[in-house]
Amino acid sequence: MTPKDRKYTKDHEWALRDGDNVRVGLTDHAQKQLGDIVFVELPEEGKNLGKGEQLATVESVKAVGEVLAPVTGDVVEVNSALEATPDLLNKSPYEEGWVALLRMDDPGELDDLLDADAYEKLIEEG
Repeated sequence: MTPKDRKYTKDHEWALRDGDNVRVGLTDHAQKQLGDIVFVELPEEGKNLGKGEQLATVESVKAVGEVLAPVTGDVVEVNSALEATPDLLNKSPYEEGWVALLRMDDPGELDDLLDADAYEKLIEEG
């Protein structure tokens, strides 16, 4: 079930707004496609990213994937728990497995993302 309280990208990231910040992670669909995640390279706090730029790298037993920034902003916090326990992305993609918290430059960019229903349709269409 895709949580209805956040927005989604076509690249399978989720974005949950918290005031001027947005918490970012990989969707359940993305983690299933990757398989068992064994390593996560997190961004540096303070780094400014443009929408669509690489936020993090995720390595699984099957592939290496990128987590892209769904909005433009500064990295204000990273989920350092992923360094020791990268499989949190598999076990809890929408809760404990978040990747980073960004301070948005333009909250209006969230309007460009998909809602849960549109994201589910995207997955169904393949």
